[in-house]
Amino acid sequence: MKRLFFILLATIAFIGAKAQTHYVPHVWIGGHAGFTMSEMSFSPSVQQAMTNGVTAGASFRFAEERHVGLIAEFNISQRGWKEDFEEAPFSYSRTLTYIELPILTHIFFGSRKFKGFVNLGPVLGYMIGDNISSDFDYTNPAQVPNFPLANRSTEQMAMEIKNKFDYGITAGIGCEFRVKRRHAFTLEARYYFGLGNIYSSSKKDTFSASRGTSISVSLGYLFRIK
Repeated sequence: MKRLFFILLATIAFIGAKAQTHYVPHVWIGGHAGFTMSEMSFSPSVQQAMTNGVTAGASFRFAEERHVGLIAEFNISQRGWKEDFEEAPFSYSRTLTYIELPILTHIFFGSRKFKGFVNLGPVLGYMIGDNISSDFDYTNPAQVPNFPLANRSTEQMAMEIKNKFDYGITAGIGCEFRVKRRHAFTLEARYYFGLGNIYSSSKKDTFSASRGTSISVSLGYLFRIK
């Protein structure tokens, strides 16, 4: 995974250099906001469901005349997970809030007024918030009456986050509608696959993997400054 991450970085840098050499760029700035649906990839596995959050940020786009460009974003995004207790009347969710810096290859196609696009690239993140919502004592579930302990991992609910830095790969698909020459509105669905673990992952630790994944949908506005 780490090798794939660095190959992707090199590929994006190469595409960006080629684009700047051969095409006349357009420069756009703007913002976007939307919602996320996320869960964690734990090993050993944890019974869970997706939890909802929000995402918002600012973007800088160096777009080419033809079909390729680069996007840099500064985002705040919520990820995490929700425990699945099936029919048992308990609730637990954990929301992790990140500052994110995606650097994306932007591939687009279509007419002047309406375009489709694909975004792909690496994301660096740093956790700035960790919020737990629960209706039982998650630090000592064995003492909770009628709690479903059978075949269930419970350590993750109370464990302290060890790694606040995160990195991963994201890919998105969307459309863009341009109003006159300098204004554009976007709609994008994006998938994020985390490569960093939030918990320690040595052989003696509980989890060998604890990586975040999420799906986000956002609306954006862009203004062309060049």
